[in-house]
Amino acid sequence: MLIIFKSPASGDVIMFQKNGQDMLTVLEKDKNDAKGIITLEQLPEAISRLRAAIEIDKARSRAQPEDDEDPLPGTPIPVNFFQRAVPLLELLERSLKDKVPVTWGV
Repeated sequence: MLIIFKSPASGDVIMFQKNGQDMLTVLEKDKNDAKGIITLEQLPEAISRLRAAIEIDKARSRAQPEDDEDPLPGTPIPVNFFQRAVPLLELLERSLKDKVPVTWGV
């Protein structure tokens, strides 16, 4: 399943359900709600929370030792939380600038 974050301020941000639920948890929204809204009033706090989570994840990634070997061809390269969160952060920021809410599941 997918979770699609929407706003009139920008294009949709589409995530697999697990990744979208991780974002909703950070934003202090019920991850089990099939649909919801981040209101204009909630956007500044949501942006702050997501930025903080991104910084924590970046710091964690820098702290992990890197493998000296190149991955084998065909081996998937893991995607970090912060890499998945940046498009949503941009959507939230554009929505705040344009003074419009962000929804999902509608």
